[in-house]
Amino acid sequence: MIDVDLASRYARLALAGVTREVPHKLDHVVLDDQPVPRPRELHPAFYGCYDWHSAVHSHWTLARLLRLYPELPEAGEIRAALDGNLSAENLAVEAAYCRAHRGFERMYGWAWLLELARELQGTAWGAAIQPLADVIVESYLAFLPKQTYPIRTGTHNNTAFGLAFAHDYARSDGHTQLAELIENRARSYYGGDVDAPAEWEPSGDDFLSPSLVEADLMARVLEPSRFSGWLHAFLPRLPAGLAEPAIVSDRSDGKLAHLDGLNLSRAWCMRRIAAALSFHDLLADQLVAAADQHAREGLAHVATGDYMGEHWLASFAVYLETQ
Repeated sequence: MIDVDLASRYARLALAGVTREVPHKLDHVVLDDQPVPRPRELHPAFYGCYDWHSAVHSHWTLARLLRLYPELPEAGEIRAALDGNLSAENLAVEAAYCRAHRGFERMYGWAWLLELARELQGTAWGAAIQPLADVIVESYLAFLPKQTYPIRTGTHNNTAFGLAFAHDYARSDGHTQLAELIENRARSYYGGDVDAPAEWEPSGDDFLSPSLVEADLMARVLEPSRFSGWLHAFLPRLPAGLAEPAIVSDRSDGKLAHLDGLNLSRAWCMRRIAAALSFHDLLADQLVAAADQHAREGLAHVATGDYMGEHWLASFAVYLETQ
C-alpha cells in the first residue's frame, strides 16, 4: 500500500486531467459532413485526460483512492469531480455512444470501464454507471465469439489485458455468462502456447508485456496446479528483456513514455503470476525480484512533469500499489 502523502500526489495528478478537455486525441469515426463535436460534447463524462480510456482509468484512480483513503485532503475535490462527470445524464450519453459505436475502445477502454464500474459498486456513482457497464458487457458477449485469433500486441488492442479486467468484473458482479465466456476464450486462445518469444520484448512503445499479460490472465482462469505446468511450458525462463526494466529516453514523447507504464504493468503482472506459483518455485523468486526492480523504476517516474505521462501513469501506479 502507499502512504497518504503519496496517495494525495496521485490524486492531484488525476484531478488535473479529468476536467482538462484539451489536448485531446479523439477516436471518432466521421460518418457525415457535419462538424465534429468537441470532446466534451461527445463524451460528457470522459472528455479529459487526453483520451477516453485515460479519462476512464483516471476516474478509477480517484474512486480507488477515495475508498482507501477517505480522509485525503483532496477528498472533497474528488467527490466534486465524480459528481460533476459521473452523473446519470452524462453516463447515459456515454452509453448511447458506445451502443452506436460498438468497436469504440475495444478492448482496452472496455476493460477499464468495467474496472471503474467494479470500483464504484455500492455507490450512487456505481448505480449511474451501470447502464454503460451493461453496454460494455453486451459488447464483450457479442464480440468474443467472433474473435477467432487473439491480438498479442503490447498496446491498447491486447486481448489478454482486455479479458483479464473483464473477468475480474464478471466474478465480482456475479456475471456467470461473461466469466465463462472469458475463461473459454482464454483457454482457446492461449491454452496451448509454449515457448513465448519473450526475449523479443519490449517493443518501442509497449505499455503492456504481451507475455506477462497473457500469463496474468491465465493465472486467473486456470487452477494453480494446471497454471504452474502451463507457465513453465510458456515461459521456461525469464530473459533479460523481461527481467530488466525498460529504458525511457524521452518522457515528452507520448509513445516513448509508454515504457514507464510498461515497467509498472510488468511489476503487477509478475507479482500476480508469482503469487499463483509454489513458494519453492525458482521462477516465482525471479519474478518477485524483477517485479520489485520494475516497480522502483516505474514509480520513480509517475510525475514526469510532462502531460504525455502524467495524464495516465498515476492509474498504473495506484493499480500496482493497491492490489
